[in-house]
Amino acid sequence: MGEFNGLGMNLGNLSRLSSARTRSISPENFGGEKGRGGMATTGTGERASRDLGQGWKVSPSVRIQPDETFEMADIQGQGAIQQIWLTPTGHWRFSILRVYWDDQEQPAIECPIGDFFACGWQRYAQVSSLAICVNPGSAFNCYWEMPFRKRARFTLTNIAEDPMTLYYQINYTLTEVPEDCAYFHAQFRRTHPLPYKEVYTILDGVEGHGHYVGTYMAWQVNNSQWWGEGEIKFYLDGDGEFPTICGTGTEDYFCGSYNFDVGAENGGYREFTTPYAGLPQVLRPDGLYASQQRFGLYRWHIPDPVRFEEDIRVTIQALGWRNCTENGRSYLPLKDDIASVAFWYQSLPTASFPALPDKDELEVI
Repeated sequence: MGEFNGLGMNLGNLSRLSSARTRSISPENFGGEKGRGGMATTGTGERASRDLGQGWKVSPSVRIQPDETFEMADIQGQGAIQQIWLTPTGHWRFSILRVYWDDQEQPAIECPIGDFFACGWQRYAQVSSLAICVNPGSAFNCYWEMPFRKRARFTLTNIAEDPMTLYYQINYTLTEVPEDCAYFHAQFRRTHPLPYKEVYTILDGVEGHGHYVGTYMAWQVNNSQWWGEGEIKFYLDGDGEFPTICGTGTEDYFCGSYNFDVGAENGGYREFTTPYAGLPQVLRPDGLYASQQRFGLYRWHIPDPVRFEEDIRVTIQALGWRNCTENGRSYLPLKDDIASVAFWYQSLPTASFPALPDKDELEVI
């Protein structure tokens, strides 16, 4: 059956024994050491525990002050992150997750926490996928496997004006990492509004050998017609003007069809969440201040990763319809508010990311 190191498990190998060592980091055990969970004597639950003392939920969470960067984990050795759970308070676009692999100064993950967990609009939406689950009322869960060979460091920066409370747990295994395992990456971008006739870039500047595994988009429509005619394009390994992969439409890429529309009598747009793709969030105009339609969409390339050997660039068109005329309909390039997260694995080193938008450009308004 071959060697099994316990890096990742599924129903097909769940019964197999391994020498991997399971560890867990939380505010009750910041270092993840064996046999040292629940030993805290100070923390955010200290007053509530009163005379119960050590071992009784003394440090279930942390408080992160404005402009403070909190180090969630610093793991030495080799292994893999297997699951992340957290419940951040405050403004999710103003909580910036960064992850560094193997002593790199450049983060491989740099993303607002809400968008990383497929909830970019600062509101809860149920997400029930293989890679990300968001459960009531604000429980963010990540199941992307994240191998590392020397070190894994996680930080969360609060750029909001108010303190935030963070409950979190990072579950991982210490084990030998096979040579062909790549490193997990995630990059956030936002353009608001997209200039007329410009194509939105989800990812570019990547250098290395890897595979693209997912897209999340928070899309606000700034016109009154259908907005999802645009094609997604994957430019691989030196592609020039034309890509290797070209999609047929925005909703088609996210595994829907015909505007995600089930008919006006059934509410029009229909939210859905599946293992690999979903439209978990539709924010509808309320007739007063919430004037624009907003959508949250994800597509995980878990059974169909997009492979590249040297480089990759991913773009999507913002394309809708003009009003109908006697000559029929014609396309309209849109000027929408679009944010995205690209997820991929690659060999190191990580190329520099574009500068993260400043606070004003990040804000959900």
